[in-house]
Amino acid sequence: MPPIQGLAAHAAGAELLPFRYDPGELGPAEVEIAITHCGVCHSDIHLISNDWGISQYPFIPGHEVIGKVSEAGSAVKSLKAGDRVGLGWQANSCGECEWCTRGMENLCALSEPTCVHRHGGYADRIRANARFVIPIPEALESEHAAPLLCGGITVYNPLRLHGVNPASRVGVVGIGGLGHLGIQFASKFGYQVAAIGHGQESAALAKKLGASVYIDNKVTNAADELQKLGGAKVILATAPSSKSMSEVINGLGPNGKLMVIGAAFEPIEVTPVQLITGSRTIQGWASGIPTDAEDTLRFAQLTGIRPMIETYPLEKAAEAYTRMMSGNAQFRVVLTM
Repeated sequence: MPPIQGLAAHAAGAELLPFRYDPGELGPAEVEIAITHCGVCHSDIHLISNDWGISQYPFIPGHEVIGKVSEAGSAVKSLKAGDRVGLGWQANSCGECEWCTRGMENLCALSEPTCVHRHGGYADRIRANARFVIPIPEALESEHAAPLLCGGITVYNPLRLHGVNPASRVGVVGIGGLGHLGIQFASKFGYQVAAIGHGQESAALAKKLGASVYIDNKVTNAADELQKLGGAKVILATAPSSKSMSEVINGLGPNGKLMVIGAAFEPIEVTPVQLITGSRTIQGWASGIPTDAEDTLRFAQLTGIRPMIETYPLEKAAEAYTRMMSGNAQFRVVLTM
C-alpha cells in the first residue's frame, strides 16, 4: 500500500508543507477514501494554530472530505469501492458508551475528530470508521457538498431539533461561512429570518439568501430590533464574537434560545435576570451524527441550498488557508485534488 500524501502543519501556526505517512493495514471496520474535494473550515485554522490546545504535530488538517471509496474493510457491508462518500468532523467513536448506544456518538468521550491526533483531508486519501462515512446524494455537486459536512450540519441541526415552528422568528448573527448557510436553512424551513450583520454592505446579500429582515448592528441595537419583531425563538450565534452574542440575548422572546455556534474564546456576558426574564436559555452545539449529515445533504439537495464557495487546487492550500485567515473568502474555501 503506497503512503498517503498531503500537506501538514509541522508546528503551531506553521506553513503547510508536503508530508506523507504509512496508514498501515486497513482495519476491518474502516474504509479508505480517495479524496476529490476537502473544505477549508475555520476549525482547521484553530487546529493549525493550536488555539484549542489539542493539536499534535505534524498533522494534516481537513474534515470536510468528499471522495470515492477506494477500499473497504472486511466487516464493511454498507459501502463498496467506487461509492461517492463524505466524511465530516468525526471519524470514529468507542461505539459502546451511553452516548454511542443512544445514537449521540458526537458526545462520546473517546470521539476521534477527523484531524485531531490523526491525519485529515488535505491529502490524496484518508481512512475512517465506515459508520462515519456517508453517501452523497447524486444531484449534489462534490464542491458544494464538502462545506455542508461541517458548516451545514452545524446550522441545520439546531434549527430542526429545538421546537422552532414554521413562521417562528429566527435571528442569525453573522453573515459569513456559517451565517450565510444558517440564513438559507432557516428560510427554507419557513421561518421569519432576521439576519444581523455589521454594515449595510451585507444587506442585499442577506435578502438574497432568504432573510426577511436585515439588522445592521453597526448603527442600531440588534436586541431592540428583534423585540420590535416580537422576539426571536432561536438566535444562531455564528460569528466568533462573544461580544455580539452578549448583545443579542435581550432579543430572545419567551422560551427563546441562544444557540452558540461560533467558536469564540472570551466569556459571554449575561446576568441571571436576563435568563430568568422570559425563561431564556443559552446552549452550545456540537455538530451532529452521520445520519444528521445525511439529512443535511438531502435537505440541501431538495431545496437548492448551496454554500458560496471559492475553489483552490490542493497544491495551493497555503494560499487558500491565507485567504480564509484574511476573512475575505466568500464564504467557504474548497480544495480540489
